[in-house]
Amino acid sequence: MNLRVTDAEPVRLLAVHAHPDDESSKGAATLARYAAEGVDVLVATCTGGEQGSVLNPRMDRPEVWKNLTQIRRAEMAAARQILGVDQRFLGFVDSGLLADGEPLPEGCFALQPVEDAARPLVALIRRFRPHVVITYDETGGYPHPDHIMTHRISVEAFDAAGDPGRYPGAGGTWQPLKLYYHRAFSRQWFQTLHDAMTAEGLDSHMGPILADWPDAASVPAPTTHVACAAYFDARDRALRAHATQVAPGEGFMAHPREIERRVWPTEDYHLARSLVETAIPENDLLAGIRTDHEKACRMGRPTR
Repeated sequence: MNLRVTDAEPVRLLAVHAHPDDESSKGAATLARYAAEGVDVLVATCTGGEQGSVLNPRMDRPEVWKNLTQIRRAEMAAARQILGVDQRFLGFVDSGLLADGEPLPEGCFALQPVEDAARPLVALIRRFRPHVVITYDETGGYPHPDHIMTHRISVEAFDAAGDPGRYPGAGGTWQPLKLYYHRAFSRQWFQTLHDAMTAEGLDSHMGPILADWPDAASVPAPTTHVACAAYFDARDRALRAHATQVAPGEGFMAHPREIERRVWPTEDYHLARSLVETAIPENDLLAGIRTDHEKACRMGRPTR
């Protein structure tokens, strides 16, 4: 899938995530696919995951806990190389996933004013000049305060980066053309995998997740289905690179990949903003951009 305008500047895609490992568990096969096709892909990671847990029993050792921040940065470097993408940390401190009523730690990402927290992302957008931005929906995908804050600053930055009157000093303006929300790990995804595994007499481990699924859960409907089953292996290798966060054979690593490739070979998104014409449903995050690339570049050309 090459650009129709071969001498145009490269198409660029920015994925904004809360912590190291989020880029590998949400949309990683999509990133690997577009990177392999020559799209310039960048991951922005808002925090260093400093308040995260060690979820892999094999890594649950005192020396790992002591050096968790450095280890998670090294894991991120390994994962982004596997996916073939670039990556930048925005420099905020992980807020942690706290019990109800427990106060957020002072100075953490989720407590920052939105305009302050969005400034480094605005600067990154103006420097990298993405045509497409991917982030979480209003729920954060799940109710982690850093995921919700990532949504808020991503929307703020998408809307502000092209406005010369906003965020002075953060670089020349650039307007991204499309904003997407992840639709990873939907109820439909879990149900489809569960049904396919049980039909083959396999334990799916997804029954309890479905049983506890909140009836009132409201999320944006998917508009865009990116075929990327050929890159599930890269996704899985990137996820395993986050060894402190992933236990082999458990959780997301438990279901057979051949079944997933057969019954759900896409990663799915909701188109939240578009400044180019496109038809829903889509099968390409770059629909309306790659098909009229020169026009898209003119719409997003930075000011000098």
